[in-house]
Amino acid sequence: MEGIEGESSGAGRFTLPPMRISNEDIIFCVDVDAESLMEMKSTGFNGKPITRLDAMKQAILLFVNSKLSINPDHRFAFVTLAKTASWLRKEFSSDIESTLTAVRGISATSACGQADLTHLFKLASHEAKKSRAQNRILRVILIYCRSSVRPQHQWPVNQKLFTMDVLYLHDKPGPDNCPQKVYDALVDALEHVSENEGYIFESGQGLARILFRQMCVLLSHPQQRCVQDDVDIPKSLVKKSPAADTTNGEDTVPVTSSQ
Repeated sequence: MEGIEGESSGAGRFTLPPMRISNEDIIFCVDVDAESLMEMKSTGFNGKPITRLDAMKQAILLFVNSKLSINPDHRFAFVTLAKTASWLRKEFSSDIESTLTAVRGISATSACGQADLTHLFKLASHEAKKSRAQNRILRVILIYCRSSVRPQHQWPVNQKLFTMDVLYLHDKPGPDNCPQKVYDALVDALEHVSENEGYIFESGQGLARILFRQMCVLLSHPQQRCVQDDVDIPKSLVKKSPAADTTNGEDTVPVTSSQ
C-alpha cells in the first residue's frame, strides 16, 4: 500500500512524495473494572439496556471487520486492564473467528481501584520491536471507563515505539467522580508514549452510536493522520438548524481537551 505525505511549494502547489505505509499490529486493551458494567442509554435487540462492556465489544468487532476490509494484512491481539494489564490473546491474528472468540472471552471484574498502565506499555514496546522487525508498526487502542480513578504509569519520556489511541467512556461529573482529571491523565499518557499522532475521544452521554462513530475515526492509519484538532469527520448527512446542531438532542458533558 502506498501512502502520501504533503509538502507545499512556493508556487502554491502541493506535492505528494510517496512513502511506504506499514501494515498494523493492533492491541486492544479493554478496561474490565466494575464500571464497565454500567448501563448505557442504548438498548439491545431484546429492548434491555446494554452495558458499556457490551458496547465496547460491538465497537471492537465493527473496527476489526472494517479494518480488514481496508487491508486484510492487519493483525489484532487483546489485553484486559484491571489493576494492571494482562494478555487475553497474545498471538496477533487477522482471523475473524479468532477475534470473535477473544472478544466473547472479555468479562468484567470487581472494582479494581487505580489502573497502572506501566505493564501495558512494557508489553506493547516488546511487541513493537517484533513488529518493526517485520516492517510493521504497532498500535494500542485503550478503552477506559473509570470516572473517578486516574490511571498512572512510570515510563521513560524518550521511549516511543508505538502509537496509542484512547476511547474514554465516563459518567457525568459529580461529587464522587472526576472525569476531567481522568481525561487529562489519559491525554498525558497518550502524548507520553505515542510515536505517531494518537487520538483520544470521550463520551459521557451513554450512547453506543457515539462510541461506534469514534471507533470508526480510529480506522485511520497512524502514518496517514492529521493532528486531532484538524479532524472534522464524521459529518452529518442532515443539514441541521443552528439550535438543533447545538443540542443534538443529547446531554453534553464538560470534559475537554487540555491540548
